[in-house]
Amino acid sequence: MWTKPYGTTGVDVSVIGFGGMRFAHPADIDGSAAVVRYAHSRGINYFDTAPFYCDDRSEEIMGAAFRTMPRGSFYVSTKCGSADGGELRASLERSLGRLQTGWIDFFHIWCLLRPDQLEERIRKGAIAAAQKAKEEGLIKHLVVSSHLGGEDNAAVLDSGLFEGITIGYNALNFPFRAKTLDAAARHNVGVVTMNPLGGGLIPRNAERLAFLKGPQDRDVVQAALRFNVSHPAITAALVGFSSEREVDEALAAVENFKPYPAEHIERVKAGIAGSFDGFCTGCGYCLPCPEEVQIPKMMDAFNSKILEGSDAAIVDRLKWHWGLTPAAAAACIECGACESACTQHLPIRERLKAIAALAGT
Repeated sequence: MWTKPYGTTGVDVSVIGFGGMRFAHPADIDGSAAVVRYAHSRGINYFDTAPFYCDDRSEEIMGAAFRTMPRGSFYVSTKCGSADGGELRASLERSLGRLQTGWIDFFHIWCLLRPDQLEERIRKGAIAAAQKAKEEGLIKHLVVSSHLGGEDNAAVLDSGLFEGITIGYNALNFPFRAKTLDAAARHNVGVVTMNPLGGGLIPRNAERLAFLKGPQDRDVVQAALRFNVSHPAITAALVGFSSEREVDEALAAVENFKPYPAEHIERVKAGIAGSFDGFCTGCGYCLPCPEEVQIPKMMDAFNSKILEGSDAAIVDRLKWHWGLTPAAAAACIECGACESACTQHLPIRERLKAIAALAGT
């Protein structure tokens, strides 16, 4: 298995990590744990989970698998999104009980959506509580999970609080994350990427995204994974596995693979930039909405129309990926706050109107 060093931690992790939020049957603890153990037997050593994943069973599944895996042969990542120090401590102890590992290798300050949230985590004690747990040996490495843009993530890493960062990065949203990778390289911290397949958009639009493929790529899924791990600043890409077959397919993408040359990456970037004008990168700057419209999820669904060319793609994306209906977009009062905050200057209000008009379809 190809491994990379995770920043300056002294840890080498597999370039394909196991994302623990896609188990096919979470209620089947033993069956799901078998997929985890199989991935470990194939050389994957980075296992990412969190409270609430898979009906709040993901950590329990991982723990069931870990019982039979030598502790020094894998690294576990979990998370807490609370700003309160006491709540973070309670969440950490609950995770440790479920995972049955003694310590968490990579503990994430979870889900920064706004630049001010890091200061809030400091002010309300979450960072101090995590640092104390690290001193006690319950956490080995304190890291962060962020949905911020490149410049804001650079500021997060400039704080010096974290040894690594987990971000959404793929061949569709790379422009918005580029400065994050620059900052990570500057600070020599680890980078794990989530959603390397664009939440399913890439495999579903294989024909239109055929330009992602290099001459040695079997399909766009393989190409998308290789796009991620070819970047020198990226340590590992998370893939959500639900079967042993999916593990084998992902590992085939990196077996005996040499990173793409720079000219291939530039060709892919040019293809994306030229083909998908107005594509939302999911940064979350449009939040909070005064009417609590879930704008990034709505814009993600609109991305599906840009890719697939139909209103039905919006409805399907909202229903099956986000558990929403187009009617939820009708709460927009057209105040314009979202568009003022949008760094891409997207016509958000116009798109929300179009989505709301699909209610009942």
